[in-house]
Amino acid sequence: MTRAQDSFTFTVGKLDAGMAILLGDRAHLIEFPSILLPPGATTGSIVNIAVHQNVAQERKRDHEFWSLQQDILETFGSDSPENPQLEVRNVTQTSVTLEWPPIKLATAKLRSLDIYKNGQRLASIPNALNNFSTKLSGLSVDTQYSFQLLLRTSAGTYPSNLIRVRTHTIADTSGISVCFANVADGVLLENAKLALKEMRAKWSDKIQIDTTHFVCTTPAVTPTGAQPAGGVAAPPGAEYQRALQLSIPVVQPQWILACHSEKKMVPISGYYLGVTPPTSSGYSQRPQSMSQASLPSTSATHKNSASRQSLPTIRRPTPPSATPQGPIDEEEEGEQPLPPKPSPSEMKHKSSGTMDRNFKFPPSLTQAQAVPPVPSLPTQAPAPKPEHEHEAGSTRANEDDMTPVAVVVPSSVEVPPPPPVEKETRKNFVESEDGEEEVGETVEIDLR
Repeated sequence: MTRAQDSFTFTVGKLDAGMAILLGDRAHLIEFPSILLPPGATTGSIVNIAVHQNVAQERKRDHEFWSLQQDILETFGSDSPENPQLEVRNVTQTSVTLEWPPIKLATAKLRSLDIYKNGQRLASIPNALNNFSTKLSGLSVDTQYSFQLLLRTSAGTYPSNLIRVRTHTIADTSGISVCFANVADGVLLENAKLALKEMRAKWSDKIQIDTTHFVCTTPAVTPTGAQPAGGVAAPPGAEYQRALQLSIPVVQPQWILACHSEKKMVPISGYYLGVTPPTSSGYSQRPQSMSQASLPSTSATHKNSASRQSLPTIRRPTPPSATPQGPIDEEEEGEQPLPPKPSPSEMKHKSSGTMDRNFKFPPSLTQAQAVPPVPSLPTQAPAPKPEHEHEAGSTRANEDDMTPVAVVVPSSVEVPPPPPVEKETRKNFVESEDGEEEVGETVEIDLR
């Protein structure tokens, strides 16, 4: 192979499918495109191939390449997304309102914007390109929290500054943000605004993200709630309807004055629109309840109860000719009417607090021996008592000395239970029987 002017000599060995096999002097095989061979070259032809470097074309290519890289750097590499700057807009007892300036992405694409509370992801900000504030509710009173934004883009992740804030106490009213609507009383409106200014609270005419209360005296559009021409009631205003949609409490201006006078957050349950607000005097003085006002004096009550407790609690039917007792106060619960004075035999019978088991009611004039059946008794009725035992029992019941009987014979007549007798009453009767000493006041009633 001779070399002249950087050319090489080859012998065409084979032509096949657009490729030629070239053989060199030292049996080197080179695959060479057949389309680049001179016209008429066939197998066995000898060709010279020269190779030259094109420096000018290389420089031109390099210039175009680096020009393109510079344009890409100036367009996409000079500006990068900026870290968000988080700020506190308003703080209340249970909520915190945060805001930040519009985010700058440069040439990157937004992936997400998340809010973190105490180092944990809380939620994602919706429509982050046009939304620049958020309100976090459901917080605890007088508690410290930390908040941070995290911006994720196609160019990387950019966190915001970390802020720490403590929610207000009940006594701190500076977090109130009021939206005033239609207030009929102009003086009341001015007083409410002055109270807000002294409490370092805020107010506006439009509902904002940090609005805590909507204050008005009427939901109508007209300032005084008057009806327009035609007698048609004025519809509610747009701000009033928006407050209902956003679940903002609608209160009256008296609530602001109450917070100012109490120097704390007053419950809004008594100041809703349509509810008669309490007066200012109601905060310092409480009216006496009706139950306490209707009660009698303490000394009189104790005196009456002491005298009545000493009397026996015995209920006896009053004959028609008996003189009725004086009226008793209906408000005193648990007191019994004054019973008549019992006879000595009855006092002796009742002193032990028991009743003779063989006692029977005297037979009636029409049916002396007939006894009505008792449905509640079991199927096996007790054996009827003989005639002589029945008469003997009646005779013994009328005697003064009550002798207990060992054998108990069930009676077919249903005897009502004795009235309740208190321990103190029984004790008084025992003392009256043994020591002939009576305790308490008694009333004698003629039963003839």
